[in-house]
Amino acid sequence: MHSALALQPFLAVSTGLIIGGALLAVILIIGISVISMYNGLVRLRVTSKESWSDIDTELQRRHDLIPNLISTVKGYASHEKELFEKVTELRNQAVEARNEDPGKRAGVEDMLEGSVGKLVATAEAYPDLKANQNFLELQKELGETETRIARARRFYNSNVRSFRTAVMTFPKNVIAGMFGFQSSEFSFFEASAGDREAVQVDAADFS
Repeated sequence: MHSALALQPFLAVSTGLIIGGALLAVILIIGISVISMYNGLVRLRVTSKESWSDIDTELQRRHDLIPNLISTVKGYASHEKELFEKVTELRNQAVEARNEDPGKRAGVEDMLEGSVGKLVATAEAYPDLKANQNFLELQKELGETETRIARARRFYNSNVRSFRTAVMTFPKNVIAGMFGFQSSEFSFFEASAGDREAVQVDAADFS
């Protein structure tokens, strides 16, 4: 009996150590999980920003090519004045909208894409223009640029979707709230139906 009483303090200490160790393990697991989820959100944020930068670079490339395209087409189709003015106006709007929300920017960029497609398509009516080397090079560069824009758009929108899903679903939404992550940080690069031109340009215009 005396030996049992003597062991009680040791048993109490052992039990306390076990409980303390278990609590420490739980805290450690929670801490690691929080760090992992936080780092995951940071990665999604950074990836979204970087993929938007890719779109911005390609859009700027499109903007830079348009003046040369207009100048080249004018030499063969000078009476297409209304179309030249439309493309120039939309290009200016697109340049001015560079710091706008991606969703708003997508509207004018989609309209610009459509108008540029129409401008390229005018070559069908002008054989000399269609055979012009400068025009052919611009047509090729624009086609490649539009392909990269479409690819970058899909990649960016996919990243934004992943970021928003992470921010809004449990348990990452708890971490997001603690550290200031918000689903509204990024908008999809998609124009609303009302922002799109009624006329859709066939991809063959760039081929």
